[in-house]
Amino acid sequence: MSDNPHQTRTGPQILAIANQKGGVGKTTTAINLATALAAINKKVLVIDLDPQGNASTGFGINRAERNLSSYDLISGDAGIKDVMVETTIPGLSIVPSTIDLSGADAELVTMPRRAFRLKDTLGRDNILMTFDYVLIDCPPSLSLLTLNALTLAGSVLVPLQCEFFALEGLSLLLRTIERVKGNYNPDLRISGVVLTMFDRRNRLSDQVASDVRGYLGDAVFKTVIPRNVRVSEAPSHGKPVLLYDHRCSGSQAYMKLASELLRRERKAKAA
Repeated sequence: MSDNPHQTRTGPQILAIANQKGGVGKTTTAINLATALAAINKKVLVIDLDPQGNASTGFGINRAERNLSSYDLISGDAGIKDVMVETTIPGLSIVPSTIDLSGADAELVTMPRRAFRLKDTLGRDNILMTFDYVLIDCPPSLSLLTLNALTLAGSVLVPLQCEFFALEGLSLLLRTIERVKGNYNPDLRISGVVLTMFDRRNRLSDQVASDVRGYLGDAVFKTVIPRNVRVSEAPSHGKPVLLYDHRCSGSQAYMKLASELLRRERKAKAA
């Protein structure tokens, strides 16, 4: 496997879903975008790199079933085949997270190649080449775990909540991405910013969307994810919203987002 697997034609597109601000719909986007991609016949792997493990729970992976996790992967104690679990969704697998990951940042500080642990471990296993997409659900912080995700990834998708403080902290994340690009991963790019929790009844949502598009231009996805009660309910049932209620506006939005992502990836490859 090459040092840049996301750049090969036969390898996966590796997408880090990141925002250091919590509560922006990051994990919800990881779960449902992965499901939408699987629904259009893409083979998808989700790596849950958040110690909270909400992506794992959202796919119905009980904590008692998580014998091995992304902690074992990033520590180098296990390979991808050992930690990977198939979900109930055809073509979609997950590397679950456990609470062990909460201490990983402190341990990574003393490890050699601490920013490349995830890349080094995955680089030893050709099974990654069988996937079309690898989505990494990052923790809500600019930590060493997030750095490992950005070092491995080919691109970054940034969920951004439609609220007053939406742009606060975004510039810090963008600067971090540029530093990672300069020091660790020169091929890293921003896939796009997706606006989440959009409420058409609220003028503030329109204003925030307008401000973000004015600031970032074409980097913002045209698809917006609406605030939708079915999206909020789905994780408590251990299901992506596309399985919980495929007709709701949230499900339809994630299907549109998947299609727009594919178009962007094709355009990026052609450039």
